[in-house]
Amino acid sequence: HKPWMGWANTTAQWPGGHAPYTGLFLLPMSLSLEVSVGKATTIYAVNGTAILLPCTFSSCFGFENLHFWWSYNSSDMSKTLIDGIVKNEKVDPKVRLKDDDRITLEGTTREKMNNISIQLSNLDFSDTGKYTCHVKNPKERAEHNATVFLQVVDKLEEVDNTVTLIILAVVGGVIGLLIFVLLLKKFITFIIKKTQEKKNGFPGSPRISSGIKTDI
Repeated sequence: HKPWMGWANTTAQWPGGHAPYTGLFLLPMSLSLEVSVGKATTIYAVNGTAILLPCTFSSCFGFENLHFWWSYNSSDMSKTLIDGIVKNEKVDPKVRLKDDDRITLEGTTREKMNNISIQLSNLDFSDTGKYTCHVKNPKERAEHNATVFLQVVDKLEEVDNTVTLIILAVVGGVIGLLIFVLLLKKFITFIIKKTQEKKNGFPGSPRISSGIKTDI
């Protein structure tokens, strides 16, 4: 949040320009609330099915009466889908407003899961758009959010794994050939060694004397 950033920088300019105070005043900003909707920036779902839109948050300060809401944005419209509050870490989220009966809150904040994901059922093509998870912790100044794009399709395209399978087959064949060459080399070395032993009269084996020892 820009105003807070400006406040932090201004406060850090201590008389005399002492640099050590800068880290002291910027520390709370680096430990602020974080919101995540997962690694995928786009989620694909089939028309008529249900989809889970993930959202989790974390805060090093703890929270009380944390405010959260999901918003939807497309080229045609923008609206709040669900609005709720979390009293504390030991209480599950409470929904205060829900725009669509197809939406259910699936998350829980118990056991430090801090999960405020929602499920959208009976998808329609018109549901395609940006879904943003907003979180506001009263203990912090800024509201934080994360966005995921939902694309509703007629059917999910099957991924063609032909190239991948060919590559795996080639790599497997090369590895198998190397193993065969190593085994063949060992076998040939063993045969050569045995042949040399035969030519040398089996060194190491007891020799049989051709003479007859006579006791006198």
